[in-house]
Amino acid sequence: MTAGEARQAFEAAYDREPTAVASAPGRVNLVGGHTDYNGGLVLPMAIDRRTAVAAAPRDDDRFRLRSTDVEGRVVVDGLPDEPLGSEDEAWANYPLGVLVELAREGLFESRGLDLLVAGDVPRGAGLSSSAALEVATAAAAYAVDSPTHELPRRALAEAAWRAETGFVGLDCGIMDQYASACCRTGEVLFLDCRSRETRGVRFGDREYRVVVVDTRVEHELASSAYNDRVRECAEAVEQFDALLGGVESLRDVDRDALVAHAASLPGVLRRRTRHVVTENERVRAAVDALEAEDVGAVGDCMFESHASLRDDYEVSCVELDTVVELAWETAGVVGARMTGGGFGGSVVALVRSDAVEDFRAHVDTEYTERAGVDVEPRTFVCSPAEGVRLE
Repeated sequence: MTAGEARQAFEAAYDREPTAVASAPGRVNLVGGHTDYNGGLVLPMAIDRRTAVAAAPRDDDRFRLRSTDVEGRVVVDGLPDEPLGSEDEAWANYPLGVLVELAREGLFESRGLDLLVAGDVPRGAGLSSSAALEVATAAAAYAVDSPTHELPRRALAEAAWRAETGFVGLDCGIMDQYASACCRTGEVLFLDCRSRETRGVRFGDREYRVVVVDTRVEHELASSAYNDRVRECAEAVEQFDALLGGVESLRDVDRDALVAHAASLPGVLRRRTRHVVTENERVRAAVDALEAEDVGAVGDCMFESHASLRDDYEVSCVELDTVVELAWETAGVVGARMTGGGFGGSVVALVRSDAVEDFRAHVDTEYTERAGVDVEPRTFVCSPAEGVRLE
């Protein structure tokens, strides 16, 4: 178990027991791709792959960080004002950034900490391993200082998000951190990224399972293209604000406005806006379908979402498209789409329980040849899991 592994590794590394151990999950996103940083709607689900952080306080203002996945350790005296520059230490910027934000908000007393990370959320798979690390760090550090208090999930999610966007310096929306902090067992999270309002939606149909196919591919274009999409959406907001007034994000643009003014937009901005507008509609439709126990309609939203991400948002790749095609061909798979930022990573599929092995076999047999790659994908079944918790 991840938490037990973290506890044992902490004792071996620091020759004492941790004061607190917290774990937080990775996530998939059933519908709502690239809408979070546009103030839109998302429908993520925490998965039963977790990152655990064990921690104990110090009194010398020294911070020592270790990970079971990385050789050596990172040691800093005092919380840094800027990210560590060494490539070997880059992983530590995520937990350090969280500690900086918690201290700034008065949720953690900065006096030093020993910290150890262990987990089984695949890195680089589009499953938000970084958010899981951030949220678990936030919870462990908070528990070190406030062991009798209930975890303030939203405050921890916000601190984790600020750490990634501010300290680490990566543009991202709030979905990943909120999913890792606020999801509940057996539910997906309906999140309004503008208002921060959340609602759990029951996902308890035993006839269907969530299957993740990790392509184990990440194209170099991923980081730069993500930033390009953020910039393009900001440009679209400027144009719509000039046309309509009062437009602060693409969330403020509806289908009628898009249709009325599409001709005045450059083709790229028209496609980006069309994706965001229709994706928000698909999230609402998927929530309605889940509440009506219409799993087939949820799957339709997923297939449509992938097509929009591929054609209008242009963040897919041949590997992701191949897995979605294989899902479409398999009887019993009702929906599939890329999850994460795109250009590699994973596909999430909604599969009838008795078709899971057929889908896995179809992927294993056909994927490498049809995608033109020699890297075998990883496939695993997951369940809607609990968000951050103390262990």
